[in-house]
Amino acid sequence: MSRAKRQRPRGGPPRRFSTAHQPSAADAIFTAALRHSRAGRHDEAIVGYRRALEIDPLHFNAWANLGYSLRAGKRAEAAVVAGKRALEIEPGNANVLGNVGNALKDLDRLDESLAAHRAAVEREPGSERTHRNYAVALKAAGFLEEALAEFTKADEIRPGIAPVLFDKALLLLHLARFREGWEAFEIRWKLGELPVRPYRTPRWQGENFAGKRLLIYPEQGFGDAILSSRFVPLAKERGGEVIFECKPETARLLSSLEGVDRVVQTDTDPGDFDYHCPIMSLPGIFDANLDNLPPPPMLSVPQASVEKMRPLFAAHHARFKVGIVWSGSLTFKNNRLRSTSLNRFLRFAEVPGVQLFSLQKGPLESQLAGTGADAVVVDIGGKVDDFCDTAAAIQMLDLVIMTDSSVSHLTASLGKPIWNLLDYVPYWLYLRDREDSPWYPTMRLFRQTRAGDWDGVFERAVAALGDAVAAKREGRWPS
Repeated sequence: MSRAKRQRPRGGPPRRFSTAHQPSAADAIFTAALRHSRAGRHDEAIVGYRRALEIDPLHFNAWANLGYSLRAGKRAEAAVVAGKRALEIEPGNANVLGNVGNALKDLDRLDESLAAHRAAVEREPGSERTHRNYAVALKAAGFLEEALAEFTKADEIRPGIAPVLFDKALLLLHLARFREGWEAFEIRWKLGELPVRPYRTPRWQGENFAGKRLLIYPEQGFGDAILSSRFVPLAKERGGEVIFECKPETARLLSSLEGVDRVVQTDTDPGDFDYHCPIMSLPGIFDANLDNLPPPPMLSVPQASVEKMRPLFAAHHARFKVGIVWSGSLTFKNNRLRSTSLNRFLRFAEVPGVQLFSLQKGPLESQLAGTGADAVVVDIGGKVDDFCDTAAAIQMLDLVIMTDSSVSHLTASLGKPIWNLLDYVPYWLYLRDREDSPWYPTMRLFRQTRAGDWDGVFERAVAALGDAVAAKREGRWPS
C-alpha cells in the first residue's frame, strides 16, 4: 500500500438501480450483463448493456450500469456520457450522480465533479457513500479541510468503515495534524491490503526493551522504508538488539544504518525476538511532528557500487549531470496523477551544458529506446541491481529532477539536491503550499497549480535549471 493507495471513491456498485420498469427482453440481457459486471468482467458487461440499449434505448438501468462499467474499464469519457444519458431518464438519481462525479474526477474536470457530488449529497444526505465520494472529489480539488469534514460525516452515518477512516488519517497527516494522524493511520491494518504477520510476540509500543530483541520490518513501498528508517536509532536508544528486516533491493543500502544490530532480508528467518514493529508505525511511536523530525538516515554506499557506476559518467565530467525519473511504480493506484511522460523531461536536455541520466527502473525503461531518447540520455536504471547501485550513481550527479517515487527519498537521504515535481494534491508528506520539505533539507518542490497541469511545472523547472547550471559554473552549486 505504497503512498496513499486507498484514495478510492466508491462508485455505486454494479446493481439494479431503482426505477419502474416492466420485464422485457432488454431486462433479460441487462440481468446477464449485470452478472458479468459483478464478477469484474466489465468488457463483457459493456457488450451486454449495449445490446439491452439497442432493444430499449430508454433502459435506465442499462445506461447507469454501462457508465459504471466503462469507468471500471478506465474509459472515463464514455462513462460520463453514459451516466448523463441515465440522468436524462431519471434526473437526480444519487447513485448515477456519484458515478458521473467519479468519472469526471478521473478526467480532472473537478468543478463538474464537485457539482455532481454535491447534488448526490443533497439527494441522499443520509448516505455514507455520497459523503465519501464527495470527500474524495474535494481532496482531489485541494479542499482538504472540507474533505475531512465529509469523511467525518460518512463515518458518523456508518461508523467504523476502515477505508473511510484510512482516508481521514491521510488527510490529518496532510494537514500536519500529526498526533491525530499517526493514531488514525493504524487503521491501515484493517484494510485487507497489508498482510498482518501472525507473530505471537507483542507489538512494540515504544517501551524500554533492554536485554531483549526488537524486529522492525517493512510493510509498504521502498520510499516509506527509507523515510521511516530515520527513527530506528531512536528505537535502539530504548533497548537491546534491533533486528532490521529489509526487502532484497534495499538490504545492502540499509545494512549499515545507525541503530541496527542485524539486517535480515524479507522472507528469511529473523530468529527469535521479543517485540515486533512495522516501520511506518515508528513515526507515531515517537510522536513525530514538524518540530522534532530526526534528520534523514545516514546511508553508506559500497565502493563496489561506486566503481560499477563510474564508467557511465566518464565522458560527461564537464557537464551539469541531471538524473531523471518520470514514473513511479505502475502498480500504485494513483500513479497516473504523480507521473508524466519521458518526453517532457527531454526539455531539460535542451539547457546548455546539461547531460541527462535516466534512473528509471522497471517496465518504463523501454521508453528510452522507444522514443529515441537513448540517443541523448544515458541509461543508468537498466544497469543497476539494487538501491546501492542507484545510490552510487546519484552521488555522481549534480541534481536529480523527478516525479515522486522512492528515488526521491533515496536522493534526499544522500544529501543530494533533488527537485521533486508534484501533482496537484500529492502524497501527504509534502503538505501544502511549500516549496521545501521539512523531512528532507535538500529537496525542492515544484507543484502543479491546477490538476493535471504539468506544463507550468516544467516551465518553472527548466528556468530554474538554467540558473543551477550558471551557479555551478560560478562555484555556487553544492558539490
